Amino acid sequence: MKSVLITGGAGFIGSHLVELLVREGYRVRAFVHYNSQGKWHHLEHVADEIREAIEIVPGDIADAGSVTKAVAGCDWVFHLAALIGIPYSYVAPSSYVQTNVIGTLNVLDACRQHGVERMLHTSTSETYGSAQYVPIDENHPLVGQSPYSATKIGADKLAESYWLSFKMPTTIVRPFNTYGPRQSQRAIIPTIMTQAIAGNELKLGNLDPVRDLTFVTDTAAGFLAAARSERVIGHTVNLGVGSGVSIRELVTKIGRIAGREFNVEQQDQRIRPEGSEVQRLISDNRRAKKLMEWEPKVSLDEGLVATFEHIKNHPQDYVNRGYVV
Repeated sequence: MKSVLITGGAGFIGSHLVELLVREGYRVRAFVHYNSQGKWHHLEHVADEIREAIEIVPGDIADAGSVTKAVAGCDWVFHLAALIGIPYSYVAPSSYVQTNVIGTLNVLDACRQHGVERMLHTSTSETYGSAQYVPIDENHPLVGQSPYSATKIGADKLAESYWLSFKMPTTIVRPFNTYGPRQSQRAIIPTIMTQAIAGNELKLGNLDPVRDLTFVTDTAAGFLAAARSERVIGHTVNLGVGSGVSIRELVTKIGRIAGREFNVEQQDQRIRPEGSEVQRLISDNRRAKKLMEWEPKVSLDEGLVATFEHIKNHPQDYVNRGYVV
């Protein structure tokens, strides 16, 4: 069975991918951002049999040496490590360059050096910017409407260049908005749900943007499907449901789950700069269906219920302290 490395393996999507790969019988190594407490973030909370089956490698994605050591001996590399909070990218853009661009370069160099069989690079639907047409296919122009998306475009292009220049077997996996248990409180669904559990008052930003929401287990399954398919080597593949929902509609859906109506206050600090706001993201997932035989299985209503129950049952991880950048 293949030996795989997941950078960002302790993160939201990474931890779900770790669980899936272990259950499928893969030998899993998780590259975890070093911290002095020796914490494994979300991997602290996975089932004992999952945690005992994986190898943890602490390091820093921006440090080429630690990345090279982590990649050694692996057949496949899933590169998920990134800084992803869009508001914080306005505050500290250089840190996004170091992590998202230089970090990706380090992973690509290590994969090339060790001759890995597959490198799966994580992109984001934010690289498309506001939709110029919908649904958005993989040929849609890339537009850097935030420092975050600009660094992810740079990382995507580096991954593309290693395929074109060195024939390194790379696939760019481009998830649309993934949500589900363990997602950070800074994301929109946990933001709404955390406040909803606390009371009837919601403080939000722009309610009009439309997003294509994919449940995290479907996204993880998409990564594995991409790794197993040689037909997507050298390609970018969208992982999305193919339909959109506005933030305003999300509030209504979550209200039904919580059993209450909300008073919504829009706060300026939560609204992106006008030219940076991505108004509409709806995926065209036909390439993934055709080349990987992947399609999402969890409906939005099912996924929202599962996410709400997780947040309600883990209050220590979702403290309503106000705006989280």
